[in-house]
Amino acid sequence: MPAATDREAAERPVALQPSGWPRPKGYANGMLAEGRLVLTGGVVGWDAQERFADGFVAQVRQVLENIVAILAEGGAGPEHLVRLTWYVVDMAEYTDNLKTIGEAYREVIGAHYPTMALVQVVRLVEPVARVEIEATAVLPARG
Repeated sequence: MPAATDREAAERPVALQPSGWPRPKGYANGMLAEGRLVLTGGVVGWDAQERFADGFVAQVRQVLENIVAILAEGGAGPEHLVRLTWYVVDMAEYTDNLKTIGEAYREVIGAHYPTMALVQVVRLVEPVARVEIEATAVLPARG
């Protein structure tokens, strides 16, 4: 991948792909961005009435929809995401559902793949939660 120009980085995040490295599937090795940050806390898979979606993939979809709603409040969209950190209570639930998670991701976020980390944890604050995601987005600098 050619190096990102300063103008591209100022307008929207650019994935960084070192020469000779295998292209990652569903995430980026790194992102280059410049501007204003939009950060979320750990977002879980419940709706506005704090009702959890039923099942792991349904919770993933709801988390992603919740992240998009939070980004919109800050004037950002999924295309501004530079990092997602996923916390799951069961790694097998994640790996056993990769195809349907990918489908839900593309339906909600689109074909934009920021850097991502996936961590298995003993439990989340909300006992019913199966997944929690933190998001970081970068908007172009005002100016």
